[in-house]
Amino acid sequence: MSINREEPHLLVMPEDDEWRQVVNGFLQGARVNRNSLQVLDLARGWSKAFDSITDSYAVRMRKYPKCRIVLLIDFDNDTDRFEKNRNRIPADLSDRVFVLGVLSKKPKDLSNKLGMSLEKLGEEFAKNCTDNISELWDHALLRHNKPELERIIPSVKPFLFI
Repeated sequence: MSINREEPHLLVMPEDDEWRQVVNGFLQGARVNRNSLQVLDLARGWSKAFDSITDSYAVRMRKYPKCRIVLLIDFDNDTDRFEKNRNRIPADLSDRVFVLGVLSKKPKDLSNKLGMSLEKLGEEFAKNCTDNISELWDHALLRHNKPELERIIPSVKPFLFI
């Protein structure tokens, strides 16, 4: 089933295949409203993920004001990656574009540290969101996401979870 672009919905852009696996796990979350989420093609690099906002998705987001997008990227040990690239997001869309990711070079680093598969990691992200738990997000490789979480949760939770 496809999303209704006229209703609130979230586009998810994984940087790479590891992030796609995490998203697949997230979608397995029992309370995720799959009709309000669309997984986009892989960005194939964090820089390309930022470029795609302007190059491919800005027009769609302007046409459909209930559309939001989250980029799932690797921060490659640069906690300021988002701040350094924030200006690449059109100002009129900045309140509907979110960037989340692991501090390390790949999500597998986090899943290995936690002893779970990438899909299981995605399921845990969904569970943390639906149950208002921040335990996973307090991990050293995710802690830098706190400001984005404070923005994205109130924006997507009303429609993303059943």
